[in-house]
Order: sequence, then structure tokens, then C-alpha cells
Amino acid sequence: MPQIQRRRAVSVKIGSVVVGPDAPVVVQSIPIKLPKVRYEATTTKPDNVSLTVRSGPGGTCEVYWLMKKVSQKDLLDMAVNKLKDQIKKVGGVQNINEENMPEAHIRGDINTQYKCIGAAIITMQQAGFQRVGFISEPPPGMITTRQ
Repeated sequence: MPQIQRRRAVSVKIGSVVVGPDAPVVVQSIPIKLPKVRYEATTTKPDNVSLTVRSGPGGTCEVYWLMKKVSQKDLLDMAVNKLKDQIKKVGGVQNINEENMPEAHIRGDINTQYKCIGAAIITMQQAGFQRVGFISEPPPGMITTRQ
């Protein structure tokens, strides 16, 4: 059962994500160790897609859309459908802009093979996502602030 917590997430800014300090968040995650890198905090949008990528047994790759494990084909199909739904929601492709275009946010375990991360990026780009970013953790002791 997911817990509802108040917490901050921090990311590298390439279509990155942060959940504000006062926003309730349903915390569900596949256990991974995130890389610690320089970051810039931004605000997430509810239409964004959250992916978790990690290396699987025997050199395979595991990709999760929220908490659901998906194949590369399923990932492509789900991503295309997500964009189609967004286009309908805003009243047509002519109304899509940077403000309402969903982003893909990838959480990749620090030990994940790059081919796994790369495949997820390429799949999301093939589906039509123009912004694909990475979730990371701030260095220990770093205080995150919103600007």
C-alpha cells in the first residue's frame, strides 16, 4: 500500500522534476540507487510520465511505467497513447505547447547499463516526447530551495 508523504524530489534540469515541499505525494518506487549530481529544481506537472529503469538478470533491462513493468513495445504503445490522450485533452495538436506537453522523467539506478537508459530515451522520443529528463538526488546536506 503506498504511503502519502510530504517530501522533495530533486533532479537534473533536462525536463527535470521536483515535487514542492507542501505537495502530498503518493510514494511508490522500485528500489534503486540514484546518482548524485548537480541539479536544478523545477515543478512537476501531473501529465508527466515517470519511468524507472534498471539492469535486470543476465544483462537484460527492466523498465517500469510508475509501478508496472513494461516491455519496450508496451512502453512505446503507452507513450504514444499518452500523447494522443493529451492532444484530445487540449482540443487538438494545434493547441499543444511547452506548457501542456508532458515530459518523461527517468529514474535510473546508478549501476544501470547505459543501453537500458538509452533504449528508454529513444523509445520515448520515438513516441513523440520532446523532453526526456533524469531524476537524481542532491549531494548529502544540500538544501533544496524553490526560486
